Amino acid sequence: MLGVAGLLAAGAWAQSSDPTPPQQDVHSDKKDIRQDKTDLAKDRADRNADQHTVNQGRRDVNNDRVDRNQDQRDINKDKRDLRKDDAKYGANSTQAQTDRKDLHADRVDRNKDQRDIGKDKSNLTAARKDRNADQRDINKDKRDLHKDRKDLRHDRKAK
Repeated sequence: MLGVAGLLAAGAWAQSSDPTPPQQDVHSDKKDIRQDKTDLAKDRADRNADQHTVNQGRRDVNNDRVDRNQDQRDINKDKRDLRKDDAKYGANSTQAQTDRKDLHADRVDRNKDQRDIGKDKSNLTAARKDRNADQRDINKDKRDLHKDRKDLRHDRKAK
């Protein structure tokens, strides 16, 4: 009889010294919630910074396109001037040679602007990828936060 009572007492003691009592669950849930909120704030800051980079990249691409288009108009004008000067003064005239130099310089500028557009577009693509990854992180952190709040509510009810 004494052995059975001892076992019952030991069983009761084992139940009361549960390694994760509801109070401990509540504490860890609150800690998880704080961590999720911190992660969420950091991810939002990263996303906003990446969005700023995306906007700047779009402006860069547009500015390079404006420059390229202006250079193309300059090329077209120089071609017209060259044809006129060739007809009026001859192919080897000073005016025609100057027009050829202008034409070459404008083509170099246009090609440089076109390369800049390509680089800016690739940078823009990378910035968009980063921004989208940050948004996915935000969504995951929101799910985690929701789950941790649900656990907290459940643990408070269980008390």
